[in-house]
Amino acid sequence: MNDEQSGGGAARAGTLMNSQPSEGRETVLGGEIQAKIGQHLRAMYDDVVRQGVPDRFMDLLAKLDAAGSTKPGSDGDK
Repeated sequence: MNDEQSGGGAARAGTLMNSQPSEGRETVLGGEIQAKIGQHLRAMYDDVVRQGVPDRFMDLLAKLDAAGSTKPGSDGDK
């Protein structure tokens, strides 16, 4: 099977491998690739934000705040 029949996967892999930085050379992603990466990162981040903070973490934070404020000489600021 040649590259055209297989969808060109081998050709794309070769291109990616050849784009690896060598000594003193920097690899630059195209604008379209950067935009696609940005879209995926925003989608993942939005999903995480929508999940909110679990109650057990809020309880733990409250306990840590309470324990930190009971230490002598602790003003809560770092």
